[in-house]
Amino acid sequence: MGGTELPMCFLGVSAAAVRLGLREPDDTSARGEKWLRDGYNRPADGSRGRPFPGRYMAGRLKFTEADLAEIAKIALEESDAKRQAKARPRPSTGRRRQR
Repeated sequence: MGGTELPMCFLGVSAAAVRLGLREPDDTSARGEKWLRDGYNRPADGSRGRPFPGRYMAGRLKFTEADLAEIAKIALEESDAKRQAKARPRPSTGRRRQR
């Protein structure tokens, strides 16, 4: 590390949830934190979506600003994909619908 470089700023899960707008700063609930942890812990094979970037430091999950930008991008891509999947008509099975 050179003498002029600044260290990276790491945010905890709670601060990351606030920074992403998942909850308000004065909200004491854990809203958004489980979503971030679950996203980080997704399987590497992509079977449950792309895993969120992040790292563990001293036993705590931490994110950088770049990680949060990537998480927002992943979330937008996944929500667009879900929206497009809902808009597609389902294939016909040949059976009538029951009422």
